[in-house]
Amino acid sequence: MNVRPLKIFTVASVVPEELSFLERLAYNFWWSWNRKAESLFATIDAMRWERLRRNPVRLLKETPQERYRQLVGDASYRRLLEEVERELDAYLGAPPQVEWKHEGPVAYFCAEYGISECFQNYSGGLGVLAGDHLKTASDIGLPMVGLGLLYQQGYFHQHVTYNGWQQENFLDYDFSLLPIERVLTKDARPLTVTVELPEGDVHAHVWKAMVGRVPLYLLDTNIPENQPNPMYQNITNQLYGGTQETRIMQEMVLGIGGIRALQALGIKPAVVHVNEGHAAFCTLEWTRQYAQRYGISFQAAAEITRAQTCFTTHTPVPAGNEIFSLGLMEKYFARYHPQLGVSWKEFIALGQANHGSNDEGFSMTILGLRMSNHRNGVSKLHAHVARTMWQALWPNRPVGQVPIAHVTNGVHVPAWVGTAMYRLFRKYLGSD
Repeated sequence: MNVRPLKIFTVASVVPEELSFLERLAYNFWWSWNRKAESLFATIDAMRWERLRRNPVRLLKETPQERYRQLVGDASYRRLLEEVERELDAYLGAPPQVEWKHEGPVAYFCAEYGISECFQNYSGGLGVLAGDHLKTASDIGLPMVGLGLLYQQGYFHQHVTYNGWQQENFLDYDFSLLPIERVLTKDARPLTVTVELPEGDVHAHVWKAMVGRVPLYLLDTNIPENQPNPMYQNITNQLYGGTQETRIMQEMVLGIGGIRALQALGIKPAVVHVNEGHAAFCTLEWTRQYAQRYGISFQAAAEITRAQTCFTTHTPVPAGNEIFSLGLMEKYFARYHPQLGVSWKEFIALGQANHGSNDEGFSMTILGLRMSNHRNGVSKLHAHVARTMWQALWPNRPVGQVPIAHVTNGVHVPAWVGTAMYRLFRKYLGSD
């Protein structure tokens, strides 16, 4: 039996008042793309910094008090500390570089986020892109919030055995040692959202990671409220782990729970960006809330949702476009579906090419395409492939007129340029 701790107590060092800015800096991932900020942590203990996968929170908690006393007496270190503090304050207070005419932000939904190597809440390109989106939005001052899941074991670590075989292993994370903080209510209780599942409601606590100026909210089901049902506790155990039942529960918590988390936080997004089909259930909850708020039908509310939703499809590989069986959908949406005010056939048709067929499963990609008016692939060629793949959803249009546009993915340059190259570029090209 695998017993996972609900709470871990850590004996930590105390950061001196003179160096207290280090704690504030550690909880904002801005340090990960600012060389001066990163050097503040590396200077404390370069070997430990690398061994801890550049985790500033854990570094501060494990640094001996004697080392802190040395740093307090180091005038050059104190000057750099003050310089970085001024830079962070200037960055956070800088005017936006884009004009945003809406009151609410963009709510960006994704199953994984690659923010830093010390926070392995990602597996590959999808998460790295999502992380770069948040960093770039922060840099240019685009109002954005991220929504995702907080995985107890993240994604697997791997090593190669002596005879050449790959071996994977999962590590349980102590969230108190990561650059994230639990969101609390006014009465200092964990902010909690619930989602209807077959065996009762699943509860999820909300955590926050600051990515520069952009908050990333992450949902965690490994909490005391779910102790009566270990299956619910394990929903956020591993990224892309478990069975199809695990996956549908993860995606319900991400999509439905994510929209409810925004509501609990008092955030009213102007746009919802669904980054791949995993999060597409968010369009159902957003529509349900519109219908309830304005006293209109699901169909009318869905038009509002579509006008404010952007859906990005990433992969042309059929296996990468998740499909749930109708039996699984019936089991897991038995309690939620009646709240939508549509028939079962109408509901299932949202995720099918053949509109309510009993021979077809429920496609998360099709749901995302049907519930958005702004759709894109991730390159010009990929958009052409996607238009060909999904032309059946618009049978009266030729492939060239299928409404799936494209963007060309870029990267957040400061996060990806190595220190040596950064110094070289700065020497010959200037800091900007």
